[in-house]
Amino acid sequence: MKAQPRSILDGVKVLDLTSGIAGPLAALQLSEAGAEVVRIESETIDPASALDAVLNRGKTRIALSLDDPAFGRLLAGADILLHELTPKEALRLGLDDGSLARRFPTLIVSAITGWPAAHSRAEAPARETLVLAALGLLDEQPGHRPGPIFVRMPFASWTAGWLAAIAILARLIARQRDGIGGAAHTSLAQAALVPMTMHWTRAETPSPVFAKGLSKDIPIPLHQAADGQWIHVHYSPDKAPWMAEGLEEMGAETVAAANALFPPSHVAPNYGANKAIIAKRPAADWVRHFWEHDVAAQIAAPFGEIYADPQARVNGFAVTVEDPALGSTVQPGVPYSIDPPSRVRGGRQPLSSAEAIGARWQTAPVVPATTPTGKPPLAGLKVLDLGAYLAGPFAAMLLADLGADVVKVEPPAGDAMRRLERQFTGIQRGKRGLALKLGHPAAREPVAALARWADIVHHNIRRPAARKLGVDYATLGAENPALVYCHVSSYGPLGDRADWPGFDQLFQAACGWETEDGGEGNPPLWLRFGIVDFLASLASVFATLLALIERERSGLGQAVAASLLGGAMLTMAEAVMRPDSTLTEIQHLDHDQMGVAPEHRLYRTRDLMVAVAALAAEEKEAFNARVGADPEAWFAARSAKQAKAELDAAQVPAERVREAQMEPFLDWPDNERAGLHAAYRHRDYGEIRQIGGFWNFGDLPLTLDRAAPGLGEHSQEVLEMVGLGDSFDPLVRAGVSI
Repeated sequence: MKAQPRSILDGVKVLDLTSGIAGPLAALQLSEAGAEVVRIESETIDPASALDAVLNRGKTRIALSLDDPAFGRLLAGADILLHELTPKEALRLGLDDGSLARRFPTLIVSAITGWPAAHSRAEAPARETLVLAALGLLDEQPGHRPGPIFVRMPFASWTAGWLAAIAILARLIARQRDGIGGAAHTSLAQAALVPMTMHWTRAETPSPVFAKGLSKDIPIPLHQAADGQWIHVHYSPDKAPWMAEGLEEMGAETVAAANALFPPSHVAPNYGANKAIIAKRPAADWVRHFWEHDVAAQIAAPFGEIYADPQARVNGFAVTVEDPALGSTVQPGVPYSIDPPSRVRGGRQPLSSAEAIGARWQTAPVVPATTPTGKPPLAGLKVLDLGAYLAGPFAAMLLADLGADVVKVEPPAGDAMRRLERQFTGIQRGKRGLALKLGHPAAREPVAALARWADIVHHNIRRPAARKLGVDYATLGAENPALVYCHVSSYGPLGDRADWPGFDQLFQAACGWETEDGGEGNPPLWLRFGIVDFLASLASVFATLLALIERERSGLGQAVAASLLGGAMLTMAEAVMRPDSTLTEIQHLDHDQMGVAPEHRLYRTRDLMVAVAALAAEEKEAFNARVGADPEAWFAARSAKQAKAELDAAQVPAERVREAQMEPFLDWPDNERAGLHAAYRHRDYGEIRQIGGFWNFGDLPLTLDRAAPGLGEHSQEVLEMVGLGDSFDPLVRAGVSI
C-alpha cells in the first residue's frame, strides 16, 4: 500500500460527538490537517444529506453509546474531545470540565454550545435562529420589508466551527508549553457577535463620526442589468469607460436627479445614475468590462453556481469527492494553503468498530512534563500586522486576544478604514500602533527589524503591491527564516484572478448567498455583517496556527494563504454538485423573509415577533400539536411573552425577537459575567465598551485589556523595542512616521 503523505496534525486523535454545522466543521478542519477524527453517531444519518457528506467526509465513524466502557477507553487515548453538551448535560454524563481534567489531564475539550457556560441562557438550545433573535441580530439586518428578518445564511454556525478549530490549535500549542490540556470552548452567541465587533461599541467621548456608526439604511450597490440579473459593484465604477460615457451622455442635471432618488452612498457618489446606466446592458457584459478596468464586481449568482468557477477549481476550493450515497460530487475543498498541505481524505466512510480504534488508541497522549503557567494560549508570540480594512486586521486582533504581542503598521495617513471610526475600533483592539510609510527607502530598516522580531507576519495587501512595498515573503523571509507569513487574498493564490481586488460583498454575491438571503422572488440582499471577510480571517488564523505547530517540528517558517473565495466556498456545503452540474436541494427563504419552513421561521404576535426553531421530529410534532393548522393566527392572537410561555411548556424551541439591542446588550450584567463585553480606555474616545471574548479557556485567560491604537500611538515605543529608537525623529521629519 502506498504511504500517505505527512500532514501537520498526524498523530492527533479526536473524538467528535457533535451534529449540525459548527462541531462537524471544526472536526473536519482537524481531520483534513491530518488528525484522526472518530465521529460517534448516536442517530441515523440521512444518506442524501449534502451537508453531512461534506462536513463528515473522511472521518472514522462508529455507533457507540456514551455509557459503553469502550467510550471511556477511547477518551483515555484521545487528544481532543468535541461536544455540544450544555453544562448540566455534560455534568450528568461525567463529561464536565472538572471531571475530565481529573481523569484525563492532557485532554483538550471543546464544547460548542448556544451560550457561554457562565451565561443565564447556558442551558438554552443551541439553535442559531434563536440565538440571533435573543441577541437582537435579526433586527440588525435590513430586509425588503420593515422589521427583523430571518437570516438565511447560518453565519454563526460557520463562524463557531472556525472559532472552535482555532481554540483547539491554540490549546495544542499551550499544551506543549504547559503539559496539560483543558477547555477550548466557544458558543453560537460568541460566534454571532464576531461581525458585531464593527457595530456594537460605545465610547465615553465619541467623535460625531464614531457616534453615528454605519447606518443600516445605506444603499447597497446591487444593480439590475438589462437581462434581469443583478450585479454587486464595490466602490465607484465611474471611471470604467462605459460608465464614464453613460454619465457624460446623461448630463449633470439628469445624473443629479437620478442620484436624488436614493440616500447618499459612501461607496458610490453616483449611485442612482450608475443604476440607470447598468440597466442598459446585460450583466455578463458589465462584469467583464468592470474586470477589465479593475472595478471589483460580481453577478449575484444562483446558490452553488460557484462550483463551476475556474478560480475555485484551480485553488482546490472546489474538488471532486466520491460519496457512497451521492456518487461523484463536487464539494468545497480545503480553504487555505499550507505545507505540508491539508487535504480532503475521501468521502463518507463506512461504520467502523470501537475495538479497532481502541487498539490504536491504547496509549494516552505523551506531553512533556512542565509547570502550568496560567498564561494566555499564545503568550510570547509576536505578530506584525500589515493589513488594512477587515480580513487582515481582524485576524491579527484574534491573535492578540489569544495573548500574542501584535504591532499594527499603517501609513501616516492611517488605515483606509479609520474613516469608519467605530468599525475600525471594533476590529483593532489589543495592538500597538506604528505609523510607517511602507515602500519609502527610510522604512526599509524598520520593516526588516520588525520582521526579525516577529514570529508571524499577517496581511491582506495585494501581492504586486506587497512586492512593490518590500513586504513580500521573499523579502521578509530572507530576514527571518523562521517567519510564518500569512497572506489573505480575494480570489486565492492561484489562477487568473489571484491578484484581483475583492470585497466581502462580491463573494456573498458570487456564492449565491445574496440571492438566498433576498428571499424567493425578491432582489438579492447583502448581509451587512460582512461575514465572508470574517470567515476568510478565521481560516487564515487556523492556517497560521498550523504553521506554528509545523515550525515546532521543522524549525522553519513558511508562507501560508487564505482568501475570501476559499472562506465563502466552504459555506456551499449545504449543497454539492452532481456530475450533470445540477445541485442537491437546499431550503429557500420565503418571499416575506420570515423563514424556511412552518417550524423554522418568524411569526408576528400582538407585539414582538417570535422565532421558532423546531428542528427535531418530536419538536415539530409538538409545535404542530400546539399551534394547530393556522400557526399565523395562533401567534397573532397572543403577545410574544404568552406565545413563548406556551411553546416553552410544550418543549418547542422558541425565542422572542428582540430589537434595538446594542445598548441593552452592553448594559446587561449577565453578558459581562459571561465575558461577552470588554471595556478599556482608548486614547481618543475615553473608556469604550465593546464585544468581548470569543472563547472560554477555563484556566487560561484571554488578553482583552488594550483598546485599538490611535494613529501612531506607539510609534516611538515600537521603534525603541527593535533597537531603532534614534530613528524616530528623522522618520517623522521625512514624513515616514508620526
